[in-house]
Amino acid sequence: MVNPMTQEQNLPADPCGGRIDLTYAEKVIAAEAAAVGGLLPLVHQPAFTRAAQLFLACRGSVIITGIGKAGIIGNKISSTLASTGTGSHFLHPAEAVHGDLGRIGSDDVVVALSHSGESEEILRLIEPLKQRQICLISIVGDGQSRLARHSDVVLAMGTLTEACPLGVAPSVSTTCMLALGDALALTVMKARQFSAEDYARFHPAGALGAKLITVGQTMWFKPDEPLPLAARTDTVQSMLAHTAALKRRGAVMIVDDNGRLAGIITDGDLRRAIGTEGPNLLALTTAQIMTPNCKRVRPDTLAAEAMAIFHKHRIDELPVVDADDRPVGLIDVQDIVAIKIIG
Repeated sequence: MVNPMTQEQNLPADPCGGRIDLTYAEKVIAAEAAAVGGLLPLVHQPAFTRAAQLFLACRGSVIITGIGKAGIIGNKISSTLASTGTGSHFLHPAEAVHGDLGRIGSDDVVVALSHSGESEEILRLIEPLKQRQICLISIVGDGQSRLARHSDVVLAMGTLTEACPLGVAPSVSTTCMLALGDALALTVMKARQFSAEDYARFHPAGALGAKLITVGQTMWFKPDEPLPLAARTDTVQSMLAHTAALKRRGAVMIVDDNGRLAGIITDGDLRRAIGTEGPNLLALTTAQIMTPNCKRVRPDTLAAEAMAIFHKHRIDELPVVDADDRPVGLIDVQDIVAIKIIG
């Protein structure tokens, strides 16, 4: 493997013939950080609360629109909303006035991003939205701009000075838009009491989704399917006859007279019992050969936690029980390995 430091040392001292001003790079970051910090008073203004309430109460989708760099930021805000419980999609303003306004429904809320508040592509949306009485929220720099004046709710960041050497390339303004969008999306997420399980439903792929998947989402058995259950008083022969047709054959859960989990019988338990009991095994009761007080989990337990139990106790099956300790499912270590919860 090549050492990255060695690679860096082998590069020409000035590959582009220009001087890299690291002090200026620091100023860019400092300028953007200061501008984001300057948004804190905006959070306490009625407009922010009103925007969050509209997001929370929206029966349709929160439509985000913007042009240029603001549009790119809008896309990201829309994505964050969609992944945290608020239905959303991005609408390009130029496409909107060429037919895509049909994507906006009467129950939707539109959020327009424009630092100047004077972008023609955005301004052209105002009249058709007003005709349909669709709520318009704007995130702007200039609170007196045309976009702001015609919006139902205005989040005015103030006129911001861009960090670019020419003072024109969107940088400070777009960073502030993104921070404000995140503040709205995540505040609404918290208000929804959006849980890790909810989040996992929208992120089923990849390591992030895998870590948030719950036991209930990995169970082999569905609510309407029979479980491998037997009573404490059943004979081993009866247990095997009743559970032979079930697709899960690695273990049988043993319940007491109240239907609560009393123990488990695994393939290993049967093999050991055959070695000690021989032909008499089939006549024994399940209570005589089961593993009592076995490990168990709830449906809302994270799959990662279940995997830790599998590893720590060197077991392959885990009963899943409800709040009353009654079995509702069974997971196998392979169920979790299949979703790549580890690695």
